[in-house]
Amino acid sequence: MLNFNVDFTGEFVAFFLLAVCAIVGAVMAINFTKVVHTALSLAFTFIAIAGLYILLEAEFLAFVQVLLYVGAITILMIFGIMMTKHDSEGLEPRRPLLETLAAIGCLCLFGIIFYGIRNANFPAESAPFTDDNTREIGMQLFTQYAIPFELVSVLLTVAFIGAVALAKREEEDPQ
Repeated sequence: MLNFNVDFTGEFVAFFLLAVCAIVGAVMAINFTKVVHTALSLAFTFIAIAGLYILLEAEFLAFVQVLLYVGAITILMIFGIMMTKHDSEGLEPRRPLLETLAAIGCLCLFGIIFYGIRNANFPAESAPFTDDNTREIGMQLFTQYAIPFELVSVLLTVAFIGAVALAKREEEDPQ
């Protein structure tokens, strides 16, 4: 059942280190009590995931990961944290039974996923990848998927305007 014949190549070592960094960053994000530390550990996780995308030869996804998640969302979270008041921030009481049950649940989930991956029959590669996948994504995006792309941009613009309108209304109506 467990066949661990692994060639220790540079790609395997890089994958292992990036995977460990992503997992450690995610666990730190869950366990930190200060919100700024949580946001920074999430940025660390996002960077490790971008590195995994590079190993998969998906440079466009890695670029988007760094640009959107590390750059925009993490900075937005930090600005949001800095602009709000955290005077009543306190520590939660420890719940050993809940933490033990959560750890057991995580181990069971890990076992199920590990068993499923080890027994899965992944299909062979169906279509060869192009040499320049970013160019291929751009060609598909601006030819075949041009209308959905524009609809998403309009939807995001409307959501942004709605968020600004809601924030403005809350600012004008202090209670």
